[in-house]
Amino acid sequence: MSWVLIGIFMLLMFLGVPIAVSLGAASVISMILMTDLPLSMAAQSMFTAMNSFIMVAVPLFILCGSLMDEGGIADRIYDLSEALVGWIYGGLGHVSVVVNMIFAGMSGSSVAAIASIGKMSINALEKKGYPKDYATAINLSGSMLASVIPPSILMINAAATGNVSIGQALLAGFIPGLIIGFIFMIYNYFFCKKNNIGDRTPFEYPKLGRAFRRAIPALLTPVILLGGVYTGIYTPTEGAAIAVVYTCFVSIYVFKNLKWSDIPRIMVKNARATGTILFVAIAAKPASVLFEMDGLPTRVAAMIGGISDSRVVILLVLYAFLIVVGMFMDATAAIFILVPILLPAVQAVGVTPLFFVVFLVITLSFGLITPPVGVCLYAAENVTGLPIEKIIKASIPWILLIAISLVLFILLPEIIEVPVHWVFG
Repeated sequence: MSWVLIGIFMLLMFLGVPIAVSLGAASVISMILMTDLPLSMAAQSMFTAMNSFIMVAVPLFILCGSLMDEGGIADRIYDLSEALVGWIYGGLGHVSVVVNMIFAGMSGSSVAAIASIGKMSINALEKKGYPKDYATAINLSGSMLASVIPPSILMINAAATGNVSIGQALLAGFIPGLIIGFIFMIYNYFFCKKNNIGDRTPFEYPKLGRAFRRAIPALLTPVILLGGVYTGIYTPTEGAAIAVVYTCFVSIYVFKNLKWSDIPRIMVKNARATGTILFVAIAAKPASVLFEMDGLPTRVAAMIGGISDSRVVILLVLYAFLIVVGMFMDATAAIFILVPILLPAVQAVGVTPLFFVVFLVITLSFGLITPPVGVCLYAAENVTGLPIEKIIKASIPWILLIAISLVLFILLPEIIEVPVHWVFG
Protein backbone atom coordinates (compact mmCIF):
# COMPACT_ATOMS: atom_id res chain seq x y z
CA MET A 1 0.00 0.00 0.00
CA SER A 2 2.82 2.40 0.85
CA TRP A 3 4.48 1.96 -2.53
CA VAL A 4 1.16 2.40 -4.34
CA LEU A 5 0.61 5.65 -2.45
CA ILE A 6 4.13 6.88 -3.21
CA GLY A 7 3.78 5.87 -6.88
CA ILE A 8 0.50 7.75 -7.32
CA PHE A 9 1.96 10.76 -5.52
CA MET A 10 5.03 10.88 -7.80
CA LEU A 11 2.89 10.42 -10.92
CA LEU A 12 0.60 13.29 -9.98
CA MET A 13 3.55 15.54 -9.20
CA PHE A 14 5.12 14.64 -12.56
CA LEU A 15 1.85 15.69 -14.23
CA GLY A 16 2.13 19.10 -12.57
CA VAL A 17 -0.50 18.69 -9.86
CA PRO A 18 0.36 20.81 -6.76
CA ILE A 19 2.22 18.89 -4.04
CA ALA A 20 -0.52 19.14 -1.40
CA VAL A 21 -3.23 18.03 -3.82
CA SER A 22 -1.02 15.20 -5.12
CA LEU A 23 -0.37 13.94 -1.61
CA GLY A 24 -3.97 14.15 -0.46
CA ALA A 25 -5.31 12.54 -3.64
CA ALA A 26 -2.75 9.73 -3.46
CA SER A 27 -3.78 8.99 0.12
CA VAL A 28 -7.49 8.91 -0.69
CA ILE A 29 -7.02 6.77 -3.82
CA SER A 30 -4.83 4.30 -1.90
CA MET A 31 -7.38 4.18 0.91
CA ILE A 32 -10.18 3.35 -1.54
CA LEU A 33 -8.19 0.77 -3.51
CA MET A 34 -6.39 -1.07 -0.74
CA THR A 35 -8.27 -0.69 2.55
CA ASP A 36 -11.77 -0.98 3.98
CA LEU A 37 -11.39 2.25 5.91
CA PRO A 38 -14.15 4.85 5.58
CA LEU A 39 -13.15 8.06 3.83
CA SER A 40 -14.15 9.95 6.96
CA MET A 41 -10.86 8.71 8.46
CA ALA A 42 -8.99 10.95 6.01
CA ALA A 43 -11.02 13.96 7.08
CA GLN A 44 -10.57 13.13 10.76
CA SER A 45 -6.79 12.79 10.43
CA MET A 46 -6.61 16.08 8.53
CA PHE A 47 -8.54 17.82 11.28
CA THR A 48 -6.29 16.26 13.92
CA ALA A 49 -3.19 17.55 12.10
CA MET A 50 -4.39 21.15 12.38
CA ASN A 51 -6.07 20.88 15.78
CA SER A 52 -2.73 21.70 17.35
CA PHE A 53 -1.69 24.62 19.52
CA ILE A 54 1.92 24.14 18.35
CA MET A 55 1.06 24.60 14.66
CA VAL A 56 -0.43 28.02 15.40
CA ALA A 57 3.17 29.23 15.71
CA VAL A 58 3.74 28.78 11.96
CA PRO A 59 1.41 31.53 10.65
CA LEU A 60 2.48 33.79 13.49
CA PHE A 61 6.17 33.45 12.59
CA ILE A 62 5.38 34.12 8.92
CA LEU A 63 3.40 37.23 9.85
CA CYS A 64 6.19 38.44 12.14
CA GLY A 65 8.72 38.07 9.31
CA SER A 66 6.56 40.08 6.90
CA LEU A 67 6.05 42.86 9.42
CA MET A 68 9.82 43.10 9.88
CA ASP A 69 10.39 43.02 6.14
CA GLU A 70 8.05 45.94 5.49
CA GLY A 71 8.56 47.75 8.78
CA GLY A 72 12.04 49.18 8.14
CA ILE A 73 13.86 46.75 10.39
CA ALA A 74 16.13 45.45 7.59
CA ASP A 75 17.79 48.86 7.07
CA ARG A 76 18.83 49.16 10.70
CA ILE A 77 20.08 45.59 10.87
CA TYR A 78 22.23 46.18 7.77
CA ASP A 79 23.77 49.37 9.23
CA LEU A 80 24.60 47.54 12.47
CA SER A 81 26.20 44.62 10.60
CA GLU A 82 28.33 47.01 8.54
CA ALA A 83 29.54 48.78 11.68
CA LEU A 84 30.37 45.40 13.28
CA VAL A 85 32.30 43.62 10.51
CA GLY A 86 32.64 46.08 7.63
CA TRP A 87 36.26 46.80 8.65
CA ILE A 88 37.45 43.22 7.96
CA TYR A 89 38.99 42.50 4.55
CA GLY A 90 36.11 41.67 2.22
CA GLY A 91 33.97 43.93 4.40
CA LEU A 92 30.57 44.02 2.70
CA GLY A 93 30.76 40.28 2.00
CA HIS A 94 31.02 39.70 5.75
CA VAL A 95 28.22 42.19 6.27
CA SER A 96 26.02 40.11 3.95
CA VAL A 97 26.63 36.98 6.02
CA VAL A 98 26.10 38.68 9.38
CA VAL A 99 22.98 40.55 8.30
CA ASN A 100 21.48 37.30 7.02
CA MET A 101 22.29 35.62 10.34
CA ILE A 102 20.66 38.42 12.35
CA PHE A 103 17.64 38.57 10.07
CA ALA A 104 17.38 34.78 10.30
CA GLY A 105 16.95 35.19 14.05
CA MET A 106 13.95 37.39 13.40
CA SER A 107 12.06 36.17 10.35
CA GLY A 108 12.40 32.37 10.30
CA SER A 109 11.92 32.44 6.51
CA SER A 110 14.66 32.01 3.91
CA VAL A 111 12.48 33.42 1.13
CA ALA A 112 11.81 36.55 3.18
CA ALA A 113 15.55 36.91 3.79
CA ILE A 114 16.61 36.82 0.11
CA ALA A 115 13.69 39.01 -0.99
CA SER A 116 14.32 41.77 1.57
CA ILE A 117 17.73 41.88 3.21
CA GLY A 118 19.31 40.03 0.27
CA LYS A 119 18.12 42.57 -2.28
CA MET A 120 19.56 45.44 -0.25
CA SER A 121 22.86 43.63 0.33
CA ILE A 122 23.34 42.60 -3.33
CA ASN A 123 22.87 46.19 -4.49
CA ALA A 124 25.39 47.47 -1.92
CA LEU A 125 27.98 44.83 -2.90
CA GLU A 126 27.61 45.60 -6.60
CA LYS A 127 28.16 49.32 -6.00
CA LYS A 128 31.43 48.51 -4.20
CA GLY A 129 32.81 46.50 -7.14
CA TYR A 130 31.89 42.96 -6.16
CA PRO A 131 30.87 40.75 -9.11
CA LYS A 132 27.08 40.62 -9.22
CA ASP A 133 26.98 36.83 -9.42
CA TYR A 134 29.26 36.55 -6.36
CA ALA A 135 27.12 39.05 -4.44
CA THR A 136 24.01 37.06 -5.34
CA ALA A 137 25.58 33.73 -4.38
CA ILE A 138 26.73 34.86 -0.93
CA ASN A 139 23.29 36.29 -0.12
CA LEU A 140 21.47 33.30 -1.58
CA SER A 141 23.52 30.93 0.58
CA GLY A 142 23.18 33.20 3.59
CA SER A 143 19.40 33.19 3.24
CA MET A 144 19.45 29.45 3.91
CA LEU A 145 20.51 30.21 7.49
CA ALA A 146 16.97 31.45 8.20
CA SER A 147 15.88 27.81 7.98
CA VAL A 148 18.47 26.81 10.59
CA ILE A 149 18.86 29.67 13.07
CA PRO A 150 15.82 30.10 15.35
CA PRO A 151 12.99 30.87 14.89
CA SER A 152 13.02 28.58 11.84
CA ILE A 153 9.60 27.69 10.43
CA LEU A 154 10.96 24.43 8.99
CA MET A 155 12.43 23.52 12.39
CA ILE A 156 9.07 24.07 14.07
CA ASN A 157 7.35 21.81 11.54
CA ALA A 158 9.99 19.09 11.90
CA ALA A 159 9.98 19.21 15.71
CA ALA A 160 6.19 19.07 15.87
CA THR A 161 6.11 16.12 13.45
CA GLY A 162 8.84 14.25 15.33
CA ASN A 163 7.34 14.97 18.77
CA VAL A 164 10.48 16.86 19.79
CA SER A 165 10.45 19.91 22.06
CA ILE A 166 10.21 22.95 19.79
CA GLY A 167 12.24 25.07 22.21
CA GLN A 168 15.05 22.50 22.22
CA ALA A 169 14.96 22.08 18.43
CA LEU A 170 15.16 25.83 17.86
CA LEU A 171 18.12 26.17 20.22
CA ALA A 172 19.84 23.15 18.64
CA GLY A 173 19.83 24.92 15.27
CA PHE A 174 21.54 28.03 16.65
CA ILE A 175 25.15 26.79 16.92
CA PRO A 176 25.18 24.99 13.53
CA GLY A 177 23.84 28.19 11.94
CA LEU A 178 26.62 30.24 13.52
CA ILE A 179 29.26 27.74 12.42
CA ILE A 180 28.03 27.74 8.81
CA GLY A 181 27.99 31.54 8.83
CA PHE A 182 31.54 31.67 10.21
CA ILE A 183 32.73 29.27 7.50
CA PHE A 184 31.10 31.55 4.90
CA MET A 185 33.04 34.52 6.28
CA ILE A 186 36.35 32.63 6.14
CA TYR A 187 35.76 31.76 2.49
CA ASN A 188 34.72 35.34 1.69
CA TYR A 189 37.92 36.66 3.30
CA PHE A 190 40.22 34.49 1.19
CA PHE A 191 38.18 35.00 -1.99
CA CYS A 192 38.41 38.78 -1.64
CA LYS A 193 42.13 38.56 -0.84
CA LYS A 194 42.81 36.39 -3.88
CA ASN A 195 40.78 38.53 -6.28
CA ASN A 196 41.65 41.88 -4.67
CA ILE A 197 38.04 43.01 -4.33
CA GLY A 198 36.05 44.52 -1.54
CA ASP A 199 36.84 47.73 0.31
CA ARG A 200 36.66 48.14 4.05
CA THR A 201 34.97 50.77 6.17
CA PRO A 202 37.01 52.05 9.15
CA PHE A 203 35.94 50.69 12.51
CA GLU A 204 34.54 53.52 14.63
CA TYR A 205 33.10 53.08 18.10
CA PRO A 206 30.75 56.08 17.72
CA LYS A 207 29.40 54.66 14.44
CA LEU A 208 28.89 51.25 16.06
CA GLY A 209 27.17 52.88 19.03
CA ARG A 210 24.81 54.87 16.81
CA ALA A 211 23.98 51.82 14.67
CA PHE A 212 23.38 49.72 17.79
CA ARG A 213 21.06 52.31 19.35
CA ARG A 214 19.05 52.58 16.12
CA ALA A 215 18.77 48.80 15.92
CA ILE A 216 17.83 48.14 19.57
CA PRO A 217 14.06 47.98 18.93
CA ALA A 218 14.66 45.49 16.09
CA LEU A 219 17.17 43.40 18.08
CA LEU A 220 14.72 43.03 20.93
CA THR A 221 12.44 40.96 18.69
CA PRO A 222 14.42 37.68 18.94
CA VAL A 223 15.18 38.42 22.59
CA ILE A 224 11.47 38.68 23.38
CA LEU A 225 10.62 35.73 21.17
CA LEU A 226 13.26 33.24 22.27
CA GLY A 227 14.15 34.52 25.72
CA GLY A 228 10.76 33.71 27.15
CA VAL A 229 10.71 30.31 25.45
CA TYR A 230 14.10 29.24 26.81
CA THR A 231 13.34 30.51 30.30
CA GLY A 232 9.97 28.76 30.32
CA ILE A 233 7.90 31.92 30.71
CA TYR A 234 5.81 31.13 27.66
CA THR A 235 5.52 28.55 24.89
CA PRO A 236 6.88 29.04 21.33
CA THR A 237 3.34 29.74 20.09
CA GLU A 238 2.71 32.35 22.77
CA GLY A 239 6.16 33.82 22.08
CA ALA A 240 5.34 34.11 18.38
CA ALA A 241 2.11 35.96 19.19
CA ILE A 242 3.95 38.35 21.53
CA ALA A 243 6.61 38.94 18.85
CA VAL A 244 3.91 39.80 16.27
CA VAL A 245 2.37 42.39 18.60
CA TYR A 246 5.78 43.86 19.44
CA THR A 247 6.94 43.99 15.80
CA CYS A 248 3.69 45.63 14.78
CA PHE A 249 4.11 48.27 17.52
CA VAL A 250 7.74 48.99 16.56
CA SER A 251 7.03 49.18 12.82
CA ILE A 252 4.11 51.59 13.27
CA TYR A 253 5.09 53.77 16.24
CA VAL A 254 8.90 53.61 16.45
CA PHE A 255 10.19 53.22 12.88
CA LYS A 256 6.94 54.62 11.39
CA ASN A 257 7.35 52.62 8.17
CA LEU A 258 3.91 51.04 8.46
CA LYS A 259 0.40 52.30 9.13
CA TRP A 260 -2.52 50.46 10.63
CA SER A 261 -4.12 50.51 7.18
CA ASP A 262 -1.22 48.33 5.91
CA ILE A 263 -1.92 45.51 8.35
CA PRO A 264 -4.92 43.95 6.53
CA ARG A 265 -2.92 43.79 3.26
CA ILE A 266 0.02 42.10 5.03
CA MET A 267 -2.28 39.64 6.78
CA VAL A 268 -3.96 38.67 3.50
CA LYS A 269 -0.57 38.11 1.86
CA ASN A 270 0.52 35.95 4.78
CA ALA A 271 -2.73 34.01 4.80
CA ARG A 272 -1.83 32.82 1.30
CA ALA A 273 1.70 31.80 2.36
CA THR A 274 0.38 30.11 5.50
CA GLY A 275 -2.30 28.29 3.55
CA THR A 276 0.32 26.80 1.24
CA ILE A 277 2.40 25.41 4.14
CA LEU A 278 -0.49 24.16 6.26
CA PHE A 279 -2.28 22.63 3.26
CA VAL A 280 0.75 20.39 2.82
CA ALA A 281 0.65 19.50 6.53
CA ILE A 282 -3.05 18.61 6.30
CA ALA A 283 -2.57 16.47 3.19
CA ALA A 284 0.41 14.64 4.68
CA LYS A 285 -1.45 13.37 7.75
CA PRO A 286 -3.59 10.67 6.02
CA ALA A 287 -0.46 9.49 4.20
CA SER A 288 1.37 9.16 7.52
CA VAL A 289 -1.52 7.13 8.96
CA LEU A 290 -1.48 4.76 5.97
CA PHE A 291 2.31 4.38 6.14
CA GLU A 292 2.00 3.46 9.81
CA MET A 293 -0.79 0.95 9.13
CA ASP A 294 1.29 -0.63 6.38
CA GLY A 295 4.33 -0.92 8.66
CA LEU A 296 6.53 1.20 6.38
CA PRO A 297 8.56 2.82 9.21
CA THR A 298 9.40 -0.62 10.61
CA ARG A 299 10.44 -1.95 7.21
CA VAL A 300 12.54 1.12 6.45
CA ALA A 301 14.20 0.80 9.87
CA ALA A 302 15.04 -2.83 9.12
CA MET A 303 16.37 -1.94 5.67
CA ILE A 304 18.56 0.87 6.98
CA GLY A 305 19.75 -1.30 9.85
CA GLY A 306 20.79 -3.92 7.29
CA ILE A 307 23.13 -1.44 5.59
CA SER A 308 25.35 -1.02 8.62
CA ASP A 309 25.21 -0.80 12.39
CA SER A 310 27.41 2.31 12.30
CA ARG A 311 25.66 5.53 13.16
CA VAL A 312 28.01 7.55 10.94
CA VAL A 313 27.49 5.30 7.89
CA ILE A 314 23.71 5.41 8.29
CA LEU A 315 23.69 9.20 8.56
CA LEU A 316 25.93 9.58 5.51
CA VAL A 317 23.55 7.39 3.50
CA LEU A 318 20.57 9.43 4.70
CA TYR A 319 22.53 12.61 3.97
CA ALA A 320 22.85 11.71 0.29
CA PHE A 321 19.21 10.61 0.15
CA LEU A 322 17.87 13.78 1.78
CA ILE A 323 19.86 16.07 -0.50
CA VAL A 324 18.27 14.42 -3.53
CA VAL A 325 14.82 14.61 -1.92
CA GLY A 326 15.32 18.29 -1.06
CA MET A 327 16.26 19.07 -4.66
CA PHE A 328 13.03 17.65 -6.05
CA MET A 329 10.48 18.10 -3.27
CA ASP A 330 9.28 21.03 -1.21
CA ALA A 331 11.04 20.93 2.18
CA THR A 332 7.81 21.27 4.15
CA ALA A 333 6.21 18.34 2.34
CA ALA A 334 9.37 16.24 2.75
CA ILE A 335 9.38 16.89 6.51
CA PHE A 336 5.78 15.77 7.02
CA ILE A 337 6.30 12.66 4.89
CA LEU A 338 9.80 11.54 5.93
CA VAL A 339 10.01 12.25 9.66
CA PRO A 340 7.48 9.54 10.68
CA ILE A 341 9.18 7.04 8.34
CA LEU A 342 12.86 7.73 9.08
CA LEU A 343 12.86 8.67 12.77
CA PRO A 344 12.34 5.09 14.07
CA ALA A 345 15.12 3.89 11.75
CA VAL A 346 17.76 6.35 12.96
CA GLN A 347 16.76 5.90 16.60
CA ALA A 348 17.58 2.20 16.19
CA VAL A 349 21.24 3.08 15.51
CA GLY A 350 21.53 5.55 18.39
CA VAL A 351 20.63 8.86 16.74
CA THR A 352 18.58 11.08 19.04
CA PRO A 353 15.33 12.59 17.71
CA LEU A 354 16.69 16.08 18.45
CA PHE A 355 19.81 15.58 16.33
CA PHE A 356 17.81 13.98 13.53
CA VAL A 357 15.32 16.87 13.36
CA VAL A 358 18.10 19.46 13.08
CA PHE A 359 20.11 17.34 10.64
CA LEU A 360 17.01 16.79 8.48
CA VAL A 361 16.13 20.48 8.34
CA ILE A 362 19.65 21.61 7.41
CA THR A 363 19.96 18.93 4.73
CA LEU A 364 16.55 19.61 3.20
CA SER A 365 17.38 23.32 3.20
CA PHE A 366 19.79 22.59 0.34
CA GLY A 367 16.68 22.34 -1.79
CA LEU A 368 15.87 26.00 -1.14
CA ILE A 369 18.96 27.15 -3.05
CA THR A 370 19.39 24.39 -5.64
CA PRO A 371 17.48 23.56 -8.83
CA PRO A 372 14.97 22.45 -9.92
CA VAL A 373 12.54 23.60 -7.18
CA GLY A 374 14.68 25.99 -5.11
CA VAL A 375 12.30 28.80 -4.14
CA CYS A 376 15.13 31.02 -2.86
CA LEU A 377 17.06 30.43 -6.08
CA TYR A 378 14.16 31.74 -8.16
CA ALA A 379 13.63 34.60 -5.73
CA ALA A 380 17.29 35.58 -6.25
CA GLU A 381 16.74 35.45 -10.01
CA ASN A 382 13.78 37.82 -9.68
CA VAL A 383 15.68 40.17 -7.39
CA THR A 384 18.81 40.44 -9.57
CA GLY A 385 17.70 39.67 -13.10
CA LEU A 386 20.71 37.38 -13.54
CA PRO A 387 20.30 34.16 -15.56
CA ILE A 388 19.64 31.30 -13.21
CA GLU A 389 22.53 29.29 -14.70
CA LYS A 390 24.95 32.03 -13.68
CA ILE A 391 23.60 32.13 -10.12
CA ILE A 392 23.88 28.34 -9.81
CA LYS A 393 27.49 28.35 -11.04
CA ALA A 394 28.48 31.10 -8.59
CA SER A 395 26.72 29.26 -5.73
CA ILE A 396 28.63 25.98 -6.10
CA PRO A 397 31.48 26.89 -3.66
CA TRP A 398 28.95 27.97 -1.04
CA ILE A 399 26.91 24.79 -1.45
CA LEU A 400 30.10 22.75 -0.98
CA LEU A 401 30.84 24.67 2.22
CA ILE A 402 27.40 23.78 3.58
CA ALA A 403 27.94 20.14 2.58
CA ILE A 404 31.26 20.03 4.44
CA SER A 405 29.63 21.59 7.49
CA LEU A 406 27.00 18.85 7.58
CA VAL A 407 29.67 16.15 7.50
CA LEU A 408 31.25 17.91 10.48
CA PHE A 409 27.93 17.75 12.36
CA ILE A 410 27.59 14.03 11.57
CA LEU A 411 31.06 13.34 12.97
CA LEU A 412 30.59 15.63 15.98
CA PRO A 413 26.90 15.52 17.00
CA GLU A 414 27.85 17.22 20.28
CA ILE A 415 27.90 20.51 18.35
CA ILE A 416 24.13 20.25 18.07
CA GLU A 417 23.22 18.43 21.28
CA VAL A 418 25.49 19.79 24.02
CA PRO A 419 24.24 23.43 24.03
CA VAL A 420 20.69 22.10 24.48
CA HIS A 421 21.79 20.01 27.49
CA TRP A 422 23.46 23.09 28.99
CA VAL A 423 20.24 25.11 28.79
CA PHE A 424 17.56 22.48 29.35
CA GLY A 425 19.48 19.93 31.40
